[in-house]
Amino acid sequence: MTTHETLTADRLRALPLPMPQEGSKDERGSALVLGGSVSVPGAALLSGVAALRAGAGKLKIATVASAAVGLALAVPEAMVIGLPETPQGGVDGARASARLREAAEACDALLVGPGLMGSGPTTALAVELMKALPSAAFTLDAAAVSGLAAHADQVRRHKGRVVITPHAGEMAQLLDRSRDAVEADPLDAALAATDLLQAVVVMKGAQTWVVDPHGARWLYEGGGVGLATSGSGDVLAGIVVGLLARGVEPLTAALWGVFLHGEAGKRLAASVGPVGFLARELSGEVPGLLRETGG
Repeated sequence: MTTHETLTADRLRALPLPMPQEGSKDERGSALVLGGSVSVPGAALLSGVAALRAGAGKLKIATVASAAVGLALAVPEAMVIGLPETPQGGVDGARASARLREAAEACDALLVGPGLMGSGPTTALAVELMKALPSAAFTLDAAAVSGLAAHADQVRRHKGRVVITPHAGEMAQLLDRSRDAVEADPLDAALAATDLLQAVVVMKGAQTWVVDPHGARWLYEGGGVGLATSGSGDVLAGIVVGLLARGVEPLTAALWGVFLHGEAGKRLAASVGPVGFLARELSGEVPGLLRETGG
């Protein structure tokens, strides 16, 4: 019989988050979100705002040049970096590489993936940044997850400072399984991924599993059907990277991220309705949840 912990507010209180002492934004760390494309620039916005709502002190957003001005106006709290684009409207990794490394040098945590185009180019960018920033923590989401199997050695060399946040389709591509197989046994898929990558795995679904290479198995029983909406996963990934920027250990950041995201969904279901609330509304619930849960 599988043993696991159930993720609740009471259990999280045994894993407290660091509280700032000096009132300095530097003390709460710097997060960089690499995301967005011409067709979905808002993914980077959703993740970036979530990182700030989770308590990150400083935020950079790196995205396609054509979306940079709009994002800078939409998120005035962030430094926005416009990157060269491909003809298809994605980030041109080859031409963006040097600019990205420069932007990321002083960052404590990076999120790669939301809204980026193509698993191959996105994974290559993530791996390049991991090589260049061996001490930084990473959250890998969406297109950054699907092609990781070919780079498993590099992820493993990052020694547990990586959190991946796939849904069933992305996990299926990572493990070369069918989506049906992943959905039939999401815990087994999560365990296979953490064994392959030696990373913390957040296996998203109606119920979410969080596992790590040291044998931790946590189950969050779900924030409600309303969370199955466009952009919801971008918010979750942003919360996690915001917590990583604050210096939270990867497993703890993943657990808090899943809980805060799910409980935000529950609150909006109660105040707005079980379906129909927007992903952009989730982040606004996070500071209050942190206060109430002791984070």
